[in-house]
Amino acid sequence: MPVTLHVWRVPPRRVPAAMLLIGLGRLRRPSGVRFAKFLGTGTGDSFGLGDADLTRYAAVTVAERDVRFSGWDRVAVSSARVELEPLVSRGRWSGVEPFRPSGAARDAGGMVLALTRARLRPSRAMTFWRAIPAVAAELASAPGLLARFGIGEAPIGWQGTVSLWRDATDLTRFAYRQPEHRAVIARTPVDRWYAEELFARFAVLRIEGDRGVLGWLGEEDEGTQAKR
Repeated sequence: MPVTLHVWRVPPRRVPAAMLLIGLGRLRRPSGVRFAKFLGTGTGDSFGLGDADLTRYAAVTVAERDVRFSGWDRVAVSSARVELEPLVSRGRWSGVEPFRPSGAARDAGGMVLALTRARLRPSRAMTFWRAIPAVAAELASAPGLLARFGIGEAPIGWQGTVSLWRDATDLTRFAYRQPEHRAVIARTPVDRWYAEELFARFAVLRIEGDRGVLGWLGEEDEGTQAKR
């Protein structure tokens, strides 16, 4: 079933309206939508309150049909929509496994998107937050990174990251060869930071709208075609 990442930028005066839409989105799921999460965003540097970006919001949907959000279109000054195909998904989000890879042995030779999401154990949160800045700095300079930002369902404790990469090779190189990130992976089962976690990787089928909303960093021309 298709997966879509929606991202909106709102002007400061419309932040209250955006927060209302976040609340309404969490209460009402459009017909044909199997899974939906409405999220706040941040830089992804620290995951604390100071990291939040109150002018950018996001949603992740798994739906049987194309889903558009007219309310967001009215309050946003810019937006982007990323169509995705699940390649790998491990873990749960709110008790469910939302993304179902097709099982096809598909080589993601084009852009890929990685999504991580976790619910922190309160007793382990401080050690997790101390480990993040070094990883975030490593990520910011990683070869092949095109865009990245943090996501969250609550101000603290329920957070994750979205990152877009030139290809799967660049993502794998960062995940398993960068020392700070490898150290965090090794510590995860020992320190037991998460009460629930999920990692998913997607092929990027199409990007519509303003890539700047995604925090675009890539050198590629914005006309570069995503893998279809």
